[in-house]
Amino acid sequence: MRNYISVKEAFQYTIEIKKSSFITYLYPIFTVEDFEELYQQLKKEHYKANHLCYAYILGNDSMIQRMSDDGEPSGTAGVPMLEVLKRRELTNILAVTVRYFGGIKLGASGLIRAYSNSVSEALNHAELIQNIDQQLIDIEMHYAQNDSFTYFIQNTNSNITVLDTQYTDKVTYTLALHIEEVAKIQEQITERLNDQFVWTEKEIQTVDIPYVDVTKEE
Repeated sequence: MRNYISVKEAFQYTIEIKKSSFITYLYPIFTVEDFEELYQQLKKEHYKANHLCYAYILGNDSMIQRMSDDGEPSGTAGVPMLEVLKRRELTNILAVTVRYFGGIKLGASGLIRAYSNSVSEALNHAELIQNIDQQLIDIEMHYAQNDSFTYFIQNTNSNITVLDTQYTDKVTYTLALHIEEVAKIQEQITERLNDQFVWTEKEIQTVDIPYVDVTKEE
């Protein structure tokens, strides 16, 4: 079961609109204290900036949602930033957009587009993850089976994440599998390797795996 989608790690992206620089920072966060610490750091770093607007969503249920226009006209910065995060179904995430005014006023509609596009573009370039409940599996095999197994991993349509590989007298992979696909994948590997491996089911654990957002906004 998927718990949430967020950004993998801190990420920064800059766009320029009518000579104003919009620098968007994305962070994975889990508490209000995380937000406060990061926001204060950015305020110190960008003490000459005109505005540091933000939006964040917390909780696997996305129940905590906060935003700020930080001096921009009401509803032109924090709200559109928050709406982007909501449309992309993200949580446990903070977006801060720092604006250095370039001398050309954008108007209310221009500001809404600018802050919305800043966050959208940052998300389009950032690496996203989905935190999901996964069945961990250890699979041990002889080196003679390794090439066949790696070919299977690289070409399968099943959801398999390799978390670790150990090379001793044999090769042992630690895999994270979608719980509902465990039986199917075991059957596929059994057929591929002619049952020449040891399959050990471990605990169910929440794991961050790559997330490809097919609804990326242009």
